[in-house]
Amino acid sequence: MKIAVFGTGMVGDTIGSRLIELGHEVMMGSRSANNEKALAFVAKHKSGAKAGTYADAAAFGEIAFNCTKGDGSVEALKTAGHVLNGKILVDVSNPLDFSKGMPPSLIPSLSNTHSLGEEIQKNFPTLKVVKTLNTMWCGLMVNPALIGGGNHTNFICGNDANAKVEVKKLLNQFGWKNENILDLGDITNARGTESVLPIWLRVWGATQNGAFNFKIVS
Repeated sequence: MKIAVFGTGMVGDTIGSRLIELGHEVMMGSRSANNEKALAFVAKHKSGAKAGTYADAAAFGEIAFNCTKGDGSVEALKTAGHVLNGKILVDVSNPLDFSKGMPPSLIPSLSNTHSLGEEIQKNFPTLKVVKTLNTMWCGLMVNPALIGGGNHTNFICGNDANAKVEVKKLLNQFGWKNENILDLGDITNARGTESVLPIWLRVWGATQNGAFNFKIVS
């Protein structure tokens, strides 16, 4: 499958690299076609990796991952334009506000009664936004077996049921078992999963270890 990865940071690199390992073709998108981090991503993979603008990546990908910083996600996606129409976007980003230092808080206009996932869906009505993987360190996103034998919870939500089915197939390839993927419902539930970040950040700060996750036990 041809997959677009928006964002050149650690999350985008980790997800893109894992997708290539799984046999997919990946184009890493950024604001410029010659972004240094995107070109480095291409250079470290013998095949299967490309780099381009957000618009280039959107045109290339059958499905896309949003790994941009949450405070700039909508603006970044807008540069891709109409090419995104009708496609599936896996949104793994969070609306973090670093303006007052660490740990960051959530951007007020994108929390509590709203969310980044909803804001993206509002700005791109035909886009099939699926929120998932945003409640954990990127190493676990693509390899849940790193801790607890993979027996921990990944949330998913979105308005399009078929899009969630397709995203779950990719999650299965990453190593997520269906019983550990908890579908919360429509995209408004991104308000809940994005709100996990304040406690996640504090656990990370207290333990200095990002290799942990939450598990729903009932």
